[in-house]
Amino acid sequence: MGGKRSQNSDKDGRRKRHKVSGFIDPNTSGIYATCNRGKENQCRNELINFFSEKAEEYYGDLDLESDKEDKQELTIEEQIAAEVGNLKDKGKNKKETFKPIDLGCECLIFFKTRKPVQPAEFVQRICQECHDSKRKTTRYTQKLTPISFSVSPSIEELKKLAKIVLGPHFHKEEGQEPHKFAINVTRRNFNTLPKSDIIKTVAECVGREHGHSVDLKAFDKLILVECYKSNIGMSVVENYNQLERFNLQQIFDKNQEGAEVEAKSDSNVA
Repeated sequence: MGGKRSQNSDKDGRRKRHKVSGFIDPNTSGIYATCNRGKENQCRNELINFFSEKAEEYYGDLDLESDKEDKQELTIEEQIAAEVGNLKDKGKNKKETFKPIDLGCECLIFFKTRKPVQPAEFVQRICQECHDSKRKTTRYTQKLTPISFSVSPSIEELKKLAKIVLGPHFHKEEGQEPHKFAINVTRRNFNTLPKSDIIKTVAECVGREHGHSVDLKAFDKLILVECYKSNIGMSVVENYNQLERFNLQQIFDKNQEGAEVEAKSDSNVA
């Protein structure tokens, strides 16, 4: 009896540890990643390591950044108490720079990020390096999609989100240049707002006062709007089509095709 009870307890523990939330909270920044069906765990595990390595390369010691950010939010007394606590139990309950959120959705995973990581810049840099190096850096991961911030699904909240995310790109107080832009909306398990209403609202938030214009083919700024269940996320990116829509596998495949064509050309010349 004791053995059976122990086995059942172990199973219950595993269920709790791998409990699926299925939701992304508002005010979240992060990165969506796609993979082949059945490879979600492998994709998640490789990205935890890959993202952490890249973040340390780009931003330096993340533990120091985390400590600095936390201390800015504390009073002097709280900082002293925190230092004592760290000495007693260093590293315990450390906030994760990349926290995987189990969506319970086939072929899709999500990583919640925290400072200093800026999801849009982070993903663009990874994809650009993959393109320039012509080396495959992941095995299971396909497409990466950043969201700089997110809100609950309503037109009012979408307008607030647009003000936060679009401001640095389209509404600078000084020296704002006109941009050609496009809007790409992706909806998964989401039917709260029609796609047409989302596009119209975001386009109105960009406005035309600085000479901005819509160009679906030759845009220099792409506004990504990711809708999943009760969450709407947004980011502004560049070089999206040139970097194969941030699909790491397609970037590598395209590089391989180019190398093969170049090799054939060289052999014909010889």
